[in-house]
Amino acid sequence: MTTQTAPLALYGPAFAADPHGHYARLRAQGPLARVALSPGVEATLVVDYQTALDLLRDEHRFTRDPRRWQATLPPDSPILPMLGYRPTALFSDGEVHARYRRAINDTLAFIQPHVLQSQVTEVARQLVARFAATGTADLIHGYARQLPLHVFNTWFGVPPEDSERLVAGMAGMLESREQAAAAYADLVAVVTDLVADRRAAPRRDLTSYFLRHRADLDNDETVRQITLTMSAGHEPTTNLIGNALFHLLSSPQAAGSVLGGATTAREAIDDVLWRDPPLSSFSAHYPRQDLEFHGHRLRAGEPVLVSYAAANAEAAPGAGERDVRSGQSAHLAWGAGPHRCPARQPALLIAMTAVEQLTGQLCDMELAVPGDELIWRPGPFHRALTHLPVRFTPLAV
Repeated sequence: MTTQTAPLALYGPAFAADPHGHYARLRAQGPLARVALSPGVEATLVVDYQTALDLLRDEHRFTRDPRRWQATLPPDSPILPMLGYRPTALFSDGEVHARYRRAINDTLAFIQPHVLQSQVTEVARQLVARFAATGTADLIHGYARQLPLHVFNTWFGVPPEDSERLVAGMAGMLESREQAAAAYADLVAVVTDLVADRRAAPRRDLTSYFLRHRADLDNDETVRQITLTMSAGHEPTTNLIGNALFHLLSSPQAAGSVLGGATTAREAIDDVLWRDPPLSSFSAHYPRQDLEFHGHRLRAGEPVLVSYAAANAEAAPGAGERDVRSGQSAHLAWGAGPHRCPARQPALLIAMTAVEQLTGQLCDMELAVPGDELIWRPGPFHRALTHLPVRFTPLAV
């Protein structure tokens, strides 16, 4: 049985600046450890690879429904936009989860890879053209954040005037801050208007496909599945692109090989998914009753989250006897079990194409400031840079 220790805070600049140092201290406590997600909100965090798999696959002893725990929090808790209950696949079990999941899977199946790749290529070239002649750029705000936004707007049919509200809403949800609830509420408002419009006048877009799905979702259920799909797709994809570009630019060996064509963008992105996944900790589970799990006593209804980053670090190449890497698919960045991310293939294609297009056009990019001076956004759930400033030889456009 593990010894209870003071919870380690997963919020604030100290954690953001050195998450792997925090993970190492947590792993020293065993496969599970107590953490604080925000002031006054504690949880258990799984930091061991096999323990994480056992949790992610266990539908019998754990539920994804947070309402029992949620009732103990103030309604304005800044953690609720990420962990508070909504009628979505993320917070459901059994047949309810299967119904929502079928609607998401079947709708995303309409995304044709060759069309998506062509679209991402076109948008990437347009974005690069905006700053290519200047010789400098912020690759987060000028590229990594803009590219998935254009893609999602097109596929879901979002009006251009609502783009900034979508970005603010999706980004705000991932911040453990007071504005998170307002950010999520505005995101829901944008999608609610979109769903109402498509209910009255369907088009050839994913919003209309959700409404026509045989799951027969009502308006609120449709809004919630779309909001989940957007938020789970846009921010992590943005940060996957940003983290991959930072990895290339801060590692001389990787930069030289990728920009020279010796290493593929897929290999570089997979390395980031192992070592610095954009969604670093999530997958909240709640014990259905008091139980012992991998030597740790868990109370019914209290949150147990998975740290993909910590579990990956233990199992990644170089971890000695615990090395479980099998090809590139064994990392936990997409989750595992019945709630494994349904959008991993489109997200990978977007990220790979984004990296290939940028490095192909600006092959002499370098960081404009030392890598250790870059600032990472605080919060327990994500690994995300605030800015990624670069310089390069200006191009004539």
